[in-house]
Amino acid sequence: MSENRLKRRKLHHKLFTKNRLVILNEETFEELFSFKLNLMNVFVAATSGAILLITFTTFIIAFTPLREFIPGYSSSKLKKDATELALKSDSLTLALQQNEAYIKSIQKVLTGELEYAKFNKDSILASASDTVSKADLSPSKEELELRKEVAKEEKNTKSNASKAKK
Repeated sequence: MSENRLKRRKLHHKLFTKNRLVILNEETFEELFSFKLNLMNVFVAATSGAILLITFTTFIIAFTPLREFIPGYSSSKLKKDATELALKSDSLTLALQQNEAYIKSIQKVLTGELEYAKFNKDSILASASDTVSKADLSPSKEELELRKEVAKEEKNTKSNASKAKK
């Protein structure tokens, strides 16, 4: 236990002993600069400098176009182009589906499977578009109650109108 204390005291003494750093002119031996330092101050200053350097470098890379040179990062222009191409491909897919439905309908007319009177380009394109499922079209409870109230009011107005005619 006393050995550990001695080691700690020696380390504490080495870390906090004051030393002087002097910069002299070689020719005149004139003192240009001097510091009073201890080893702990040097260690803290070096660690702080390293942390600041790493932080500064990280911010430069993260918020400037330099990040494009790091593998795994893509440029903003590339992301914009990819988004535009995705939108174009979606619209082209929709147009292709509509054209295919139109061509199939024309083939039905040419083979005689469909009467010409029923053939309409707008109805074909409407059938090719996505339709809403029937589950989404079912009325809610509030809507059913409103319909009943409106029906009752209509019956009352019709009966009142028929009584007024007599």
